[in-house]
Amino acid sequence: MQAAPPVSKTPAVALLDAADAAQWQAWTKDLGWKVIAPPPAAASAQARGIDDRILALAAAVDDAIRTAGVDPARIYLAGRGEETASVFYTISRLPDLWAAALALGGSPEAAVATGRIFAANFSNVPVLWVSAGSGDSELAEKLKEAAVNLEWHSSKGIANTAIFEWLLRRRRDEFPPSIDCETNSPAFGRCYWVRMTKFDPAERNDVLPPTRVQWGSGASLDLGNFGFKPDDTGPGLLVSFLGEKYNGPLKMGDRILEMEGKPIENARQYVELMSQKMENRRVVVMVQRGKDRLRIETSIVVPRRDPAVTARMQARFDAETRQIEIVSRTVTEMRVTVPEQWVPGGLNWNGLSIDEINQPGCILLSMEKELLHAAVCPQ
Repeated sequence: MQAAPPVSKTPAVALLDAADAAQWQAWTKDLGWKVIAPPPAAASAQARGIDDRILALAAAVDDAIRTAGVDPARIYLAGRGEETASVFYTISRLPDLWAAALALGGSPEAAVATGRIFAANFSNVPVLWVSAGSGDSELAEKLKEAAVNLEWHSSKGIANTAIFEWLLRRRRDEFPPSIDCETNSPAFGRCYWVRMTKFDPAERNDVLPPTRVQWGSGASLDLGNFGFKPDDTGPGLLVSFLGEKYNGPLKMGDRILEMEGKPIENARQYVELMSQKMENRRVVVMVQRGKDRLRIETSIVVPRRDPAVTARMQARFDAETRQIEIVSRTVTEMRVTVPEQWVPGGLNWNGLSIDEINQPGCILLSMEKELLHAAVCPQ
């Protein structure tokens, strides 16, 4: 009796925005790919914030792998337009689910402005950003200089087939021999075969510097919770979002045309201008509302940088010595999953060693007063 042929698993595109699923289904229909997005029941999580949306998407991905025949080695994070920033943010929060990522249009600037983009988390997740915005290539170079694993292409003349072929050349390795992750939250401590579970800011390690991507001052106008599209071409800065119960001086559709008597050309120029402001001070802006021009007195506000200490972990498996070598900063407890092909072997964490690992599986490691404790992970 012949053995049944192995079941073929399917690549998938993962989206934070379920409302965009129909478009991605149309683009990938002929490829036979699946589209994964958080279910409608996650709408309440979406309302709470992007971190909850990311956790809901992670649950949807795990479910698709388990029940829908999705290939865990070929899941590609994607977004377009305003969701481009979310693509970069999601990788930085949860890097270990994606073979690669695709961003169409939009800009990653809003993600960088959160202060939660860590270049280390892109080490094994290449990003393809396809756009036509003025200055996008220069912005892409700045991100690459900050060690973000990014490839930028102009959208002019590039076909969908080339984009999806680029994705298919990338595969996710469940146990990459070298990993590097940084986070400011144990809720986002996943890093392939290691999960950081407890932090202590006192456990410093200058060998691992922070990889946070940030530039400019992060200054903004004190006009309340308003938003704009980073790729808006102007003239001026179009107000395209107002927060719930907004009570500031702006209205939807306003255009901020001038600040301190100098014209604001477009959204990109406004962001660049504000990044150069280093102190709080009063200013006057001119706003176009319909046929009227309004003079509004306001302030430039420069936020205080988040002083929170982050946790970072680098780990590698040396095939010659059969040693797992881990260096960390701020981490006092972690779970390490050892695959069968890595045993027998040993482990070293910040200079403390386990000489023999003879069984595959999950090991719970904790460090206290320069002592290393190891146990089987609880179920």
